[in-house]
Amino acid sequence: MALGSMTSVQLSLALSADQFDRISPIGAAWLRMAWGGLLLLVPARPRRADFTRAGFRVCVVLGLVSAAMMTFFMLAVARIPLGTASALEFLGPLGVSLYGARGSGLRRWSGLAAAGVVLLTRPWHGGTDLAGIALALGAGACWAGYILLTQRAGDEVDGLKGLAVSLTVAGIASTAVAGPGVIGGLTPSLLAVGLGLAALAPLIPFSLELLALRRLTASSFGTLMSVEPAIAMAMGAVLLGQVPGPTAAIGAACVIGAGIAAVRTGDRTGDRTAAVGPPSGRPATSLPALDDGRAAADRVSG
Repeated sequence: MALGSMTSVQLSLALSADQFDRISPIGAAWLRMAWGGLLLLVPARPRRADFTRAGFRVCVVLGLVSAAMMTFFMLAVARIPLGTASALEFLGPLGVSLYGARGSGLRRWSGLAAAGVVLLTRPWHGGTDLAGIALALGAGACWAGYILLTQRAGDEVDGLKGLAVSLTVAGIASTAVAGPGVIGGLTPSLLAVGLGLAALAPLIPFSLELLALRRLTASSFGTLMSVEPAIAMAMGAVLLGQVPGPTAAIGAACVIGAGIAAVRTGDRTGDRTAAVGPPSGRPATSLPALDDGRAAADRVSG
């Protein structure tokens, strides 16, 4: 599921060059978030009764973080090379991997993944725009929060109802920030293309990541995300004619190996079996600090 998510994202990016030129990268990001919320809100039909107070709050915060993540990253790549921005942004999921790792196993694979990302993106070839670097780091921090919040939303809310709320919130937030400067330049063809690209990203990837985070720990999922630069390299070679060199090939081998190892060592099944689930019968998350926050919220709501 995580691999399917990353493939969908990179395919969407490879098909987005024309849209970026016509309404700017941040405009294209806004259009996707807005369409994504509409596409999922109608079939999922979330109701207030589907959420606890804490669960609804998590979904709202997830939507805001998702919108910020995409906005920061698009602004970063407008200032610094994509490879540099990608390497800096990956510090977010890498931090999740290292923070949640138990013993030396996942830490070792996280280190291998980080080395692979550096080889793939070669950030030393990038610029030194401090604002661009700060924006990419902001996107990485949002990505780390997105992983943790998506796992919590999947544990709190059944099905894709929580994602429907978070994508709707992300669409509203993106509209408030980018919509006024872009809406006037929209055409029927741009709207149609945006609808198709919204299915590839964020609708399909966010849905798959929600399901994946019900099975994987946040730390192993963060490590698995390092496979995405390798997928991007393959998409570039097939669709854009960007054949990788030896350094990129070695980097791809590193991140793929780390991703496979993360999946083999990071299944959440053991955590769920050992843990006592909450009264609702939903699986207990593997994040103790967040569990304490949910318990407190439940006591207040009760």
